[in-house]
Amino acid sequence: MHQAFGGIDFGTSNSTVGVIRDGQARLVALEDEQPTLPSAVFFNFEDGHTYFGRRAIADYTDAIEGRLMRSLKSVLGSSLAHEKTRIKARQIGFIDIVGMFVGHLKKQLEEDAGAAVESVVLGRPVQFVDDDAEADAKAQGELEKAARAQGFKHIAFQFEPIAAALDYEQGVAREELALIVDMGGGTSDFSIVRVSPQRARSSDRKDDILANRGVHIGGTDFDRLLSIAHVMPKLGYLTPTKDGKRNLPASYFIDLATWQRINLVYTAKAMTHLRQIRFEAKRADLVERFIHIVEHRYGHALAGLVERAKIALTDQASADVTVALPGVHFAAEITRTGLEETIAADIERVSATVRQTIADAGVKAFDITAVFLTGGSTAIPLARREILSLVPQAAVIEGDMFGSVGLGLALDAQRKFS
Repeated sequence: MHQAFGGIDFGTSNSTVGVIRDGQARLVALEDEQPTLPSAVFFNFEDGHTYFGRRAIADYTDAIEGRLMRSLKSVLGSSLAHEKTRIKARQIGFIDIVGMFVGHLKKQLEEDAGAAVESVVLGRPVQFVDDDAEADAKAQGELEKAARAQGFKHIAFQFEPIAAALDYEQGVAREELALIVDMGGGTSDFSIVRVSPQRARSSDRKDDILANRGVHIGGTDFDRLLSIAHVMPKLGYLTPTKDGKRNLPASYFIDLATWQRINLVYTAKAMTHLRQIRFEAKRADLVERFIHIVEHRYGHALAGLVERAKIALTDQASADVTVALPGVHFAAEITRTGLEETIAADIERVSATVRQTIADAGVKAFDITAVFLTGGSTAIPLARREILSLVPQAAVIEGDMFGSVGLGLALDAQRKFS
């Protein structure tokens, strides 16, 4: 009997699980026959169960009492990783919640395999943490520990853009020098790889990987920047105190705009401080809105509205963030131009990382024959324009926006464990 194995792409925003069936890589249906699972966990206080993915978000949206956790991957390697959050009467570590989510993915993998699965290739960004090798290694170790706690015994890691390259290679007809672009929810990763039908049969691909680089910028960062620039001012951000001598403290507004930090605002200490801020504020009415959102734990709902506006601006010239939650109503319009101005500095860092990846590979930009795009943030027009302008002669290939990495991890797992 062959050893069961799989590949898990634990993403900041969405996750997938890849397997090999009948000699082909495919994605496991994780929820409602969908191959993607939003990386969300909801602790339902009403029935005492823990839910994942779309069900988690739906329960939260339906105002069921509980706690929603999203963007958990972003805590790896950070100071938040070993902190705990209160879930009713319990204190649960963020890493333990990461483990719960990975364990849910393992369960789905095993149901598909019809057997216990102890071997897995986990995807990882080129850098969990920018320019900090120690924190990066710590992040990988934290993810490995979380996976082992769920019963995985044989664990390997693969860079996410390399996994995407392995998926892309399944469809190439001749040798290509490819720039692999994987822009997801938390990171943007790039690789320069030689691919071909012949090379695909090789078990050792080290010499075909010419360069890897990554930067900790992704879709959730764009959500945060959009919220801070266009939504948080409607809640008092950057407004002055009554005496006009200073602006209100920024930290709580930034936390509420940041997916993985929203729950940090839901504390008694934070609420006491917010009431003091309201007393000091020239626009107490705006801070009252903020307090109402925090008291009723609407933070994730607000972040979701900003995220939807960002996605709408992929195809539209403008989009409204219309907040119509019980007890709080306001709107903020965001234009495509406004989005691009807001994220311009981050996109320049992304472009600089691509340029450095090409330089690291020891090739010229015009040597690259193909660009393979995967990850949801590659849909952002400014990001796409800036990256493709660096290699204008290259053919552009659209991968499975959310599934290429998972498929490639399955192919890598086949090489390592079959």
